Amino acid sequence: MTETSATAQPEPAIALSGVDLWLGRGAARVHVLKDIDLTIDRGEAVGLVGPSGSGKSTLLMVLAGLEKPDSGRVTVAGENLMQLSEDDLARFRGRHIGIVFQSFHLIPTMTALENVAVPLELAGAADAFARAERELAIVGLNDRLDHYPAQLSGGEQQRVALARALAPNPPILVADEPTGNLDESTGGTIVELLFDQQRERGTTLVIVTHDLELARRCGRTVRIRSGGIEGAATSRAQVLA
Repeated sequence: MTETSATAQPEPAIALSGVDLWLGRGAARVHVLKDIDLTIDRGEAVGLVGPSGSGKSTLLMVLAGLEKPDSGRVTVAGENLMQLSEDDLARFRGRHIGIVFQSFHLIPTMTALENVAVPLELAGAADAFARAERELAIVGLNDRLDHYPAQLSGGEQQRVALARALAPNPPILVADEPTGNLDESTGGTIVELLFDQQRERGTTLVIVTHDLELARRCGRTVRIRSGGIEGAATSRAQVLA
């Protein structure tokens, strides 16, 4: 074995370089992300924090392949997202990225089981419903399989959303204010599920949050202000200080 191969570093899960993004037109045009450089290692848990309007949710959308920047490079799971078409991006997300939103985004006309089975069916999984049932059991909803979103509490809906995001076993999980619509106790349950599943599956986890307690649970916190990364990304110890 050569010295080079012995010391080669594994490819990061996410790498952004020189990312700029503008939104709007004319006088309303806003520079939302400014020269973003960010690397996230495989299996790492990172919290994106910052004031409202700082650009942290937009940054999450960029690294999840939901928003294309105007310039720079976005590499996720070894793929340059800037080179992919919208259809290719959709297929890429289905294989590599699970997404949890603040507002759940469940399909109201589908049961909990059907909602979780959707990404598996789209991926062509023959056992989609069996796998969906197992994921719902993991988040404690094996007795809510046939309930529709309107029949579920906010916390239960978020657990369905988490099960749906995890069902295809994506290597990367992103969450945008996952406890934002929940009370403290219910939010705590979601947080425990997020980190338990992240550890068990070795998933890379990126969370946008205003909740500093939630940010402290991550191995690293990245502070966003006015569209840029504020100083160096901090470790958990620095966040606790």
